[in-house]
Amino acid sequence: MKSETVFVKILDKEYQVACPAGEQDALLQAARNLDERMRKIRSSGSVIGLERIAVMAALNLSHELLETQNQASDLPSSGEALQRLSDKVDQALEKL
Repeated sequence: MKSETVFVKILDKEYQVACPAGEQDALLQAARNLDERMRKIRSSGSVIGLERIAVMAALNLSHELLETQNQASDLPSSGEALQRLSDKVDQALEKL
């Protein structure tokens, strides 16, 4: 797969990143998201140092990802419950 070079800016520092062709917009959006989060952490004043700010941002993002994955894993059981309910409604309608 062809790779493109993309320049992203995070906390006023520019990084050159290789990116699969067609994924540049997603990478730029991710970089903007990370930049915003890191700026928010830095402005809180509770975390000092670029490395620590980056680690805190990574931990926050990882936590959000895990929460989203856990919520998504609950969806199939919700879908199954809806299917059972739909089946019961169909059975009740057949009796009428």
